[in-house]
Amino acid sequence: MTVPDFPIETKRLVLRPFLKSDLEAVMQYHALPEVQRYLDWKARDRVEVKSALEAMVQQHRFQRPGDAVILALVRRADNALIGQASLRWVDATAGQAELRFIVGPAQRRQGYAREAVREMLDLGFEQLGLHRVFARCSARNQASANLLRSVGMRLEAHYREHALFQGEWDVELHFAIIDRVWLRGSKVKEIHRNMVA
Repeated sequence: MTVPDFPIETKRLVLRPFLKSDLEAVMQYHALPEVQRYLDWKARDRVEVKSALEAMVQQHRFQRPGDAVILALVRRADNALIGQASLRWVDATAGQAELRFIVGPAQRRQGYAREAVREMLDLGFEQLGLHRVFARCSARNQASANLLRSVGMRLEAHYREHALFQGEWDVELHFAIIDRVWLRGSKVKEIHRNMVA
């Protein structure tokens, strides 16, 4: 695995490793129950966010399975940190990673998450040499499910009442995409951009 080139710039975002100075910005979304609702950790207090941030600062390359690349999503227009996206390397032999993303409530429904997810898939397939990227989300989180479908990820599993989460049965959706499908789509888009230009 190679060390990714950072920062990654999109039309509206800069994706970069986290810094210790990001604490206040990370507090803005890690401490909110409405953000935590679809994650596997509870809303965090300041001490917990500081501890999580210290771990995230170190996670920006793959060296062995279990490692993660966790990137801050910074809006270019005002340099505001609005969320995070990550790839966690789960299987070296099969070249697989799990994609996760969080965008603060005030920045939702503006296309930032989709922009970040596309860049994370590019990073995973083009720079990190992954074969398959998967993502999980609650069936109640239709915005995330729709986003994953929109970038070409395919629904592979629908687990009914597979775990108790905060006293309720959780229904979980599993999406995935493989390298040749993603890269083929990227080439088609590049050809189209060149034709328009």
